[in-house]
Amino acid sequence: MSVKRDPSGRRSIQVAAEVPGTPEEVWRAIATGPGISSWFEPTDVEERVGGVLKYRTGSGTDDVPARVAAWDPPRRFRYEGKDCGPEGPPTAAEWTIEPRSGGHCLVRLVHSLVAGTDDWDDQLENFENGWPLALAILRLYLTHFGGQRATIVRAYGAVDGSVEDAWNALLSTLAAGALAPGDPWALPDSGDASLAGVVEELRPAGRQPYILFRLGRPAPGIAETCVYKIAERATVVLTVYFYGDEGAAAARDAAGWQSWIKARFP
Repeated sequence: MSVKRDPSGRRSIQVAAEVPGTPEEVWRAIATGPGISSWFEPTDVEERVGGVLKYRTGSGTDDVPARVAAWDPPRRFRYEGKDCGPEGPPTAAEWTIEPRSGGHCLVRLVHSLVAGTDDWDDQLENFENGWPLALAILRLYLTHFGGQRATIVRAYGAVDGSVEDAWNALLSTLAAGALAPGDPWALPDSGDASLAGVVEELRPAGRQPYILFRLGRPAPGIAETCVYKIAERATVVLTVYFYGDEGAAAARDAAGWQSWIKARFP
């Protein structure tokens, strides 16, 4: 794990990705409530220094809203909060945008916490392994759906064993073990909870392997499935971002995808 430490007790990890769009377009995606809500989590942002940033995930971390500490559009956005939970150490996430040639930007994220011991380094490792998937979704969103609002559907399951065991089971269940980017794909044996599109990206290794799809059915969107392990069992997640009015209508069938994943990963 590439944790950087300094004498003050600040520990940080850094991830980066090149994405399409002008700095202003990328800024709207990473620093405003409607933008973040279209590729990450439902989020409210007061767009000013001192404003509140609040994720609406339904998890315990929602109980402690973050505070916007830097607001410099379209270059730098920083917020400070409690990303490890109410009892965890102070955390900060700082986003920067650097223009690149060809209508692209480099997005860099430094996620940090302040602690006097190594006790929270595992949480930083979880951040470091989870953010590449989020940035891959951001890149796909800006490429195909930039500026559109999302309706998000998320379904969870769990399985005994290691992350590798769970990942192999997930690939088999998705009939995706032999697929590569660009290949067509459809959710097997899904009945009314159908999903179909093309494979965009796979990361089959690490603490949070994932596969990313661009959807055409039942509505335009992005689907991702990933595996990670925090408790005793490995968690399997299916997340779908539907776009436009057609997507909002499709998302009303959310119970179907939850039933599909629970039947296979109870």
